[in-house]
Amino acid sequence: MPKRKKIYGLLAEFPNPAALYHACEKVRDAGYAAWDAYSPFPVHGLEKAMGLGRSVVPWIVAIMGFSGAGLGFLMQWWMSAVDYPLIISAKPYNSYPAFVPVTFELGILLGSFGAVFGMFALNRLPQLYHSLFNSDRFAKVTDDGFFIAIEARDPNYDPVRTRTLLEEAGAIAVEEVED
Repeated sequence: MPKRKKIYGLLAEFPNPAALYHACEKVRDAGYAAWDAYSPFPVHGLEKAMGLGRSVVPWIVAIMGFSGAGLGFLMQWWMSAVDYPLIISAKPYNSYPAFVPVTFELGILLGSFGAVFGMFALNRLPQLYHSLFNSDRFAKVTDDGFFIAIEARDPNYDPVRTRTLLEEAGAIAVEEVED
């Protein structure tokens, strides 16, 4: 008995950025959720055409930055006022002006870690393999190809209806990609 191939989804190629933009609007309006658009350069407004919301990375950076600043201040306060209190130059134990540099630096450090690792997590990186690499046509995405991939795991996915939608949206080629 031959092994049944598992399907990742459909990959559609479009001739130019404008066609990709309008196709993204049609796919979004059709209610698909598990899909993405690929192009060799950023296409202005494509995120709106895809119906994507704002990124949560700024919130991650803010939370991590404020946490770092708060932990930096708390660490210095604990060390100078509770753990090992010394009176230096007649300053009080809790001399917050002296805490500013470390507080600032820890805020920046944890904020930058939040930006990098938050972006990696949200983009599911590192991803050493992707099913779209099985398509020879997809190699054009780094040069002059504009693509939409709709995944088979999408609740609205139907091979025939999805292919028809992509062809009606202006795709010059639609192919089924194996997982």
